[in-house]
Amino acid sequence: MFPSQFDYHRPSSVAEAIQFLQNDPDAKILAGGHSLIPAMKLRLAVPSALVDLSQVDGLRGIAVNGDIRIGAMTTYAQLRDSDALKAAMPLLSEVANNVGDPQVQSRGTLGGSLAHADPAADFTAVVLALGGSVKAVGTGGEREISADDLFVDLFTTSLNPDEVITEVTIPNPAARTGMAYQKRGHPASGYAVVGVAVSVTVGDDGNVSDARIAVTGCTPKATRATAAEQALVGKPLNEASIDAAAKAAPEGLDINGDHYASAEYRAHLVEVDTRRALEAAAKAL
Repeated sequence: MFPSQFDYHRPSSVAEAIQFLQNDPDAKILAGGHSLIPAMKLRLAVPSALVDLSQVDGLRGIAVNGDIRIGAMTTYAQLRDSDALKAAMPLLSEVANNVGDPQVQSRGTLGGSLAHADPAADFTAVVLALGGSVKAVGTGGEREISADDLFVDLFTTSLNPDEVITEVTIPNPAARTGMAYQKRGHPASGYAVVGVAVSVTVGDDGNVSDARIAVTGCTPKATRATAAEQALVGKPLNEASIDAAAKAAPEGLDINGDHYASAEYRAHLVEVDTRRALEAAAKAL
């Protein structure tokens, strides 16, 4: 199929992009395009205009100085190949290397993925588990939106129609923090059937002081597995606490099913992959 007719804008600045969005509430931002363009071809998305950010200066790059700051138009390939990122937080490079295929990695962008909020995307869960945030700029000015507040529902975020994500921030983790991402990819699309991202911090007393566990692929949006987090905090990170957290992980989640994987099967995968992600995070401490 072919997309419906649309206008095309290529701004040279964030301010110009915001102006296009303000003038046309039905316009959509074009970042990488690997999600939006296929949806347009199927007419699941019918924007009146595309605002292409590829020529906007200052939206690419990785800065590692305590917190990690990543320009919204930074591609997966740039995340994958960044030596600075591999040294500071290798999980981000590892996840980028497992998104789609080399073609997707060369065009897909981190900011585009977060703004699109696909329920089976990898980085939505990873940024949520790592306590990340985005900087959004619109006609109302600039604001910081935590990942906890960004994802609202299926393909829906808390971004205003005229806002552009310009930067993603991942906070510098506390000492003795382990992190991991476990994914069951769909054999055809590579999207997560279930993905579980974890970040666990162990305090000086040997007990878990903070735990963030986020799932993707099985719920309408990237979602915290709070029951699993609560099962860990205040306990030693060992086989018993990991088992308890894994068993609790599906609790309270709105798990979906389809012709490929039923809700019951996905709930089972949430438990299995939470256990494996926590075991990997424990080894990384």
